Amino acid sequence: MGGVRYPKIVGYELVDQIGGGGFSSVFRAVNIEEHRVAACKLIRLTEETTEKERKIIEKEIRVHSALKHPNVLEFLNAVVVDLKHKETYVPGFYMLLELAGGGDLFDKIAADVGVSEDVAQLYFMQLISGMHYIHSEGVCHRDLKPENLLLDAAGTLKISDFGLSSVFRLKDSGKTRMLTERCGSLPYVAPELNSEKPYHAEPIDAWGVGVILFTLLAGNTPWDEPTKNSPEFRRYVSGEFFCEDPWNRIPAEPLSLIRGLLTVDPDSRMTLDEAFQHPWCIRPSQLTGRPMELAQKLAQSLIDNGDLDLANPDLGAPMDVDEDTVMLSAAHQSQFTQSLMLFSQTQSGSRYNPHLTRFYASLGPSLLINLVYEFLQSSECEYKIKAKPPQPFTKERNVEIWRMRIGVFKGWVNIERYVYSLPGGDGKEMEGCLCTMQRDEGNPLSWRQLWRAICQSSLVEPHVLRKKA
Repeated sequence: MGGVRYPKIVGYELVDQIGGGGFSSVFRAVNIEEHRVAACKLIRLTEETTEKERKIIEKEIRVHSALKHPNVLEFLNAVVVDLKHKETYVPGFYMLLELAGGGDLFDKIAADVGVSEDVAQLYFMQLISGMHYIHSEGVCHRDLKPENLLLDAAGTLKISDFGLSSVFRLKDSGKTRMLTERCGSLPYVAPELNSEKPYHAEPIDAWGVGVILFTLLAGNTPWDEPTKNSPEFRRYVSGEFFCEDPWNRIPAEPLSLIRGLLTVDPDSRMTLDEAFQHPWCIRPSQLTGRPMELAQKLAQSLIDNGDLDLANPDLGAPMDVDEDTVMLSAAHQSQFTQSLMLFSQTQSGSRYNPHLTRFYASLGPSLLINLVYEFLQSSECEYKIKAKPPQPFTKERNVEIWRMRIGVFKGWVNIERYVYSLPGGDGKEMEGCLCTMQRDEGNPLSWRQLWRAICQSSLVEPHVLRKKA
């Protein structure tokens, strides 16, 4: 087998890319002998990679590998392929991680709607449990946001991505330090990062946890940034916001918790220990913990607004199915992932797809992708998107897939042929296609809004297949 390739990582082969962008990519990795599946995060090394950048990556590996908790994505192993091997292997840092079989938590939430109070309480408790442990290890995450909260195949929350983390307390001596680096995503960063002064570590994550709780309940972030440049943040500080939507939709108990965590003064801000003792947190969970029930409750907002009817229409069995089966782990086929319908029907059978931003259409791939491209460039599209013209390429199993790169949102539109028979029909073949939208990075709620805008556009909507009532 010639050409530059990916190395095996302690018995795992990199099979297909499932996320990432720029210098970082995430692959599904399979250990065929042990029938195990993992994720592999690859941070590429180039001639331009500086020593400082190497040290940052090494710190991420060092920090993440030391953290072991049920609500922290498990770190399995790491391998470095240096530039001297570039003729044989792709150079980079390869981090083997637990595969989050349930995908992104926020990919399952309807934008501007959120989830039920019971689901929000369940995942908030898992989040602060994981963060309390991380702080107890002397580590501050500093990049809490929806795209870093994943789900395993049973629906358990997993905190991921420690690229911006920092050690603020030494475990042996207990000595602490203040931090100075300005980092994080603007909608989730604490307001004290807007000054040049050093800041305490733990209140930064407490603020991020508060923004995430709001986002769970409201389906969107409260502001674009916590500064006077944001009208929403100014209205929050003045107290004007609380009688307006979506704040007035949030029940009194979780609202008081959010306000405590989103206290502007970090010295007065609620701590995670205090959050554990809040009345909303100490009340018994109303969920049984059964995977099927949890999946149903989590996806309820997508069911109510019709998103799941788009992602999973009744198309019957695919025609001309390839005999090659797609390799899936037993964990992928859990009751939770099955109930969330994280499997796309393709010409090669059922394929694991951790994202619900997909739809089927009655057109061929080349026709549909050009309509999507035309919509993204049109005045009908309210998002300022730069999309590169679509191009066909051949992927695994000799399947031709049309691909289009979307700027701003940093992701891909992938469209492949799908021939199917309608349920209850006469077996007549129907020509169509499957469109999957794969986000590399960025807010999954914004990505879902874009997906919905494409499905509802005047150019695409007439061809979209839906579940029959």
